Amino acid sequence: MAQRKLGQILVDLGYLSEDQLWDVLEEQKQSPGEVIGQVAIRMGLVTDAQVTEALAEQWGMEVIDLNETTIPPKVLELVPQTMAEIYKVMPISLKNDVLTVAMADPANVAALDDLRNFLGYEVRGVVSNPHDVEVAAARAYAEHEDSIEDVLSAIEDEMGDDERLLTGAFDLGSAEEQADAAPIRKLLNMVMLLAIKDQASDIHFEPFEEEFKIRVRADGVLYEMVPPPRHLASAIVTRIKVMAELDIAERRLPQDGRIELNVGGNPVDLRVSVLPTLFGESVVMRVLDRTVVQLDLNKIGMDAGTLARFREIIRKPNGIVLVTGPTGSGKTTTLYSALNELNEISTKIITTEDPIEYDIDGLLQIPVNPDIEVTFANCLRAILRHDPDKILVGEIRDYETAEIAVQSALTGHLVFSTLHTNDAPTAITRLLDMGIPSFLITATVEAILAQRLCRRICTECRTEFEPSDELLLELQLPIEQARQYKFYYGKGCARCNNAGYKGRVGMYELMDINDDIRDMISSEASVDEIRNFARTQGMTTLREAGLKLIFDGITTIDEVVRETVMEDID
Repeated sequence: MAQRKLGQILVDLGYLSEDQLWDVLEEQKQSPGEVIGQVAIRMGLVTDAQVTEALAEQWGMEVIDLNETTIPPKVLELVPQTMAEIYKVMPISLKNDVLTVAMADPANVAALDDLRNFLGYEVRGVVSNPHDVEVAAARAYAEHEDSIEDVLSAIEDEMGDDERLLTGAFDLGSAEEQADAAPIRKLLNMVMLLAIKDQASDIHFEPFEEEFKIRVRADGVLYEMVPPPRHLASAIVTRIKVMAELDIAERRLPQDGRIELNVGGNPVDLRVSVLPTLFGESVVMRVLDRTVVQLDLNKIGMDAGTLARFREIIRKPNGIVLVTGPTGSGKTTTLYSALNELNEISTKIITTEDPIEYDIDGLLQIPVNPDIEVTFANCLRAILRHDPDKILVGEIRDYETAEIAVQSALTGHLVFSTLHTNDAPTAITRLLDMGIPSFLITATVEAILAQRLCRRICTECRTEFEPSDELLLELQLPIEQARQYKFYYGKGCARCNNAGYKGRVGMYELMDINDDIRDMISSEASVDEIRNFARTQGMTTLREAGLKLIFDGITTIDEVVRETVMEDID
């Protein structure tokens, strides 16, 4: 049955007239991101309580007033503060193994499924005012604030004397029982939600002989969390495998799976990789949060001149555009942003990726699976029979893939792909090493974009400082020239977890393959000669892009020196 619209419910309840509803809908068109209830409140036509009542009617839930509700401490302990904040819920009661939570957004029904999965209870939703949920959570958790140390202490109290854990003997039945234990669930939930909240890209669970480490990669750097006791490693890994629907009895082979969550109304994918090691199974979760990555060329940090040239290149009818850099340098985000911009009804775009990190409406995306011979090369052959205009090949790894990419470009397609090289000019050498003749490279490659990511200085604690001469020498600039600029660093604050950095920004080196550079490639010029010539043609090197970010107060000297090398002009 079709769900009734909120505006119509407000009319049916007598809170809005038909004319007022039309006024609200017209106002909403001016601010498309705002929901109709908030627009009506802002216009002064209805109250918060009336919108809450209409939402409850729409979703078939009860309304609850949190100001008049007493929440038992035991119920608060079931839902950690981080979980309550992220999902915008407030636990109220637990009766007959059914947990009732007040929801600020009843439309986010997927949150109830996540909470069931996390907590192991049946979860029932009721509706409350968003402001009341926020205030109630702040008040209730002020006295019951959970930390990982508290959870570990509870685990020790509850499970510390379990002989099956201490002996390390593996029993399939007890492994499932331990993995399902409330403290293990709570620890894992807290680690995952803290990582998602901090916009981490990976969570590592690493077994060693004497300890079990948990590390989180945020802004490209690993940070260690408080480690749980070594004897809990098996129970924690088993719990992860249960959530990722992997075989908990198989402990000798690598396994891959995924956990799908809906955090705060946004889909978050956790790609799980389990690896057998000397002291047990190591697990890495890759966090793919669409809200963190903005697939927009205007927001990836490219300077205006480079961005204008890159936009011209991606609009070419045919050729190869390569993006190069090490793993984790943001190549995929740049390519997705380019395809997102090209994604029009008149253009057929097909991608083949390993794995598909973000799904984009309007693109045909093919996952690579080497186990059944679905390789980049085989996919690319099939894609050419599918009448594409633009093609993305996740990575050119071998001669076969490179050869088909070249043939695709020669037959009128624009091909995007990535290579693992240190800078743009080196990509030419890499293609030659693969066995691609220089005349085919000059005929097809249109541009090469090299990139790196460096951490942004936290805007809350950014502080000006006077760098030492030794630090300035690392930039390989004359001291007098460098002293003309202001330099900043992050002191560390609550917003950035005392790291001094929050978020990352790209450094880009775009080399257009013009006729002069094609002649140099044909005459087997060295990488240094090509690089130096490209600079005379206006190419900004990675180091120069980094210097601009330093002088603009966006990043630090240390970050740019760590990510780039200085190229001398002959």
